[in-house]
Amino acid sequence: MFIETRGNDGIKPQKVPFSYAILHPSASFGGLYVPETLPKLDAHFFENAAKKSYKEITLDILNLFQIDIEKEVMQKAVALYDAFDDAHEPTPLVQIEDDLFVNELYHGPTRAFKDMALQPFGYILSHLAQKLNEKYLILAATSGDTGPATLDTFANKPNINVVCLYPDGGTSDVQRLQMTTQTSTNVKVLGIHGNFDDAQSALKTLLASSTFKEALEAKEIKLSAANSVNFGRIIFQIIYHIYAYIALLKQEKIKNGHPFYTIIPSGNFGNALGAYYAKKMGLPIEKILIASNINNILTDLITTGVYDLRHRHLLQTTSPAMDILISSNVERVLFDKFGASRTKACMEALKEEKIYTLNADELALLREDFEAVYCDDSFGKEQIHHYANKGYIMDPHTATCLKAYQALKAKPLPCVLCSTAEWTKFAPTMMNALNQDTKKYSDKEALVGIEHSLHVKIPASIHALFNQPVIHDKVVHKEAIEAEIFEFLNLTCKKECK
Repeated sequence: MFIETRGNDGIKPQKVPFSYAILHPSASFGGLYVPETLPKLDAHFFENAAKKSYKEITLDILNLFQIDIEKEVMQKAVALYDAFDDAHEPTPLVQIEDDLFVNELYHGPTRAFKDMALQPFGYILSHLAQKLNEKYLILAATSGDTGPATLDTFANKPNINVVCLYPDGGTSDVQRLQMTTQTSTNVKVLGIHGNFDDAQSALKTLLASSTFKEALEAKEIKLSAANSVNFGRIIFQIIYHIYAYIALLKQEKIKNGHPFYTIIPSGNFGNALGAYYAKKMGLPIEKILIASNINNILTDLITTGVYDLRHRHLLQTTSPAMDILISSNVERVLFDKFGASRTKACMEALKEEKIYTLNADELALLREDFEAVYCDDSFGKEQIHHYANKGYIMDPHTATCLKAYQALKAKPLPCVLCSTAEWTKFAPTMMNALNQDTKKYSDKEALVGIEHSLHVKIPASIHALFNQPVIHDKVVHKEAIEAEIFEFLNLTCKKECK
C-alpha cells in the first residue's frame, strides 16, 4: 500500500494501492505517494539474480512489491525492453577505469534513461485506463528527456491524451525535435516562456487545482502525470540500480555482499531516489554520490542542510536536463527520514519563504546515504575530451559524474556511474569538447562531424528528426497553458466524435 508524504487531509484515502497511486499521483496537501514498506533483498536474492535476465529480475522485484497489477500485464510491459538496442542487456555495464563502470541507461527508443521507466509505465497506465473504461489526460513537464519518452510511450494509446510542457530554449535541438515532430493525434506539445522549474510548477499547480479537475470531469476526463512525481516511474528506476550490481557480480568484478558507490548526475532527484530505495531494500551501496552542474541546489542541501531559493536564478548549462532548482523527489527522502509532519513543514516553507533548513541531526541522517559535489561546463568538456581520446564517448550529464568520482570516493570500492543520455542528444557540446573550441555548431553539423571523426554510428531515429516537419510549434506563457489544454481536448473530442 502507498501513503502520503505530507500526511492525510481527511478527504483522500489513508492508504491506496499501486494502481490508484499511479492514476492519481497528487496526494494530500500537494504531497506525493510513497510505499508504506519496502521489500527486502538478501544475499540469496542476488545469488539467484546473477543467473537471470533484466526482464526476469524486473518481474521478481515487481512481485516483491505485491503491486495490484495482473502478472500478464506486467510481463507485456516489461517485454517492451526487447525493443531496446540489445534485448538481453537493455542497460549495458561498461568498464572505463579499473574501479569505474558506466551503467548505460539510454539504449531505448528516445535515447535517454527515461525510457527505462516510461516504456513499461506507459503500458501499465494505458491498460488501467482501458480496463476502467476511463479517459485520462497525462501531463508531463520536461527539461529535455521526460518529454520525448512520455510522448513515445503514450503515442496513439487508447483512452489517453498527453500534454507535454518544455522550456523554450532550454533543451537541445534533438530533444526539441523529438517532441515537436511527434505525429500522434493524442498528444500536444507546448513550449513555455520560462525554465524547467516554471514548467514543473505549472504541472504541479494543475495537478492540485480543483477547478481544473472539475472542468476535466465535465468532459469525463481524469488527470494523471508522467513526471517522477508519479511513483509508477520510480518503481522502475529502483530496478536498474539493482541490476548494475548484479552485472558486477556476473562480470566477477565484486563479491556478493561487498559494497560499492553509485554516482548519479541529478537534477530532479528521481534517479537518486531510486538508488536510495534500492539501498534501503538491501543493495549494498556505500554512499550515493550526487553530481550537479552549477545549478548546485542539491550540493548545498546535502553539504549544509539548507535548501535556499531566495537569491538563486536558474542558469543554463551544457547539461540542461540538470538545470533544475526545485527537485521534487527530495520530498520523498525527507519523508522517509523525518516523517510527514516535518516534510510538510519543509515543503510549505519552501513554497512560502523559499527556504528550509535541516537541523544538525537531520543533516547527519541525510549524509548517511548521500554525498554531493558540483562542477562547471568546462570540467565536463574536459572529461568528454579525455575519455573520447581513450575510446569512450559520454554525454555532458555523464561527464559531471567524474567530479564526484574524483572528489567524493573515500574508500577503494568499485563505482557505478549512471549514464542518463546518449551523446547524440547534445552533439554541439560534444563537438566543442572534442575540438576544444567555442564555435557554435548546429546539432546536424555536429552529429555528422562526430560520426566521421570518431567513426561512430548515429541511430536512424536521430538522423530522421531533421527531415521531419515540426507539428507542435506553439510557445506560450504559463498563464495560457490551461486554455491551450482545453483547446486541444476539444479538438480531440471532435475528431473522436467523427
